[in-house]
Amino acid sequence: MFRVGIGYDIHRLVSGRRLVLGGMNIPFKKGLLAHSDGDVLAHAIGDALLGAAGLGDIGIHFPDTNKRFKDISSLRILSDIHKKVSRAGFRIQNVDSVLIADRPKISAYRAAMIDNLSAALHVAASALNLKATTSEGVGEVGSKSIASYAVALLKKR
Repeated sequence: MFRVGIGYDIHRLVSGRRLVLGGMNIPFKKGLLAHSDGDVLAHAIGDALLGAAGLGDIGIHFPDTNKRFKDISSLRILSDIHKKVSRAGFRIQNVDSVLIADRPKISAYRAAMIDNLSAALHVAASALNLKATTSEGVGEVGSKSIASYAVALLKKR
């Protein structure tokens, strides 16, 4: 049996925070405002995996009201999600994701982000796909915030 899940996350860009995407510290003048490290890519992937497994969402498992999760690495969140998905009897088949940001350009970091994500999820890098796009200057997504979508396919063991 196969199961599909979709994830989405968005955070506002603010001064005084580091920018973390795909577990990478990206040199940029702003970072993402969040309770955790704000990694929208990891969060979207995590929600897609949890959704496919029927396990709710990140907010249920890692609430922003819990001080224990303040500034937590989103790669650690993904690693914990992998454990939950595995315990539920599923294996990750593939994840397809997209980042929406006008700046910074992420092409130079793409391979390293995939390596970070594959290590956290215990899957081959070939099981992960990452695309990036801009908002073409339309609206606030991409210019004042960064967003991500992800789709995950799981297989029941």
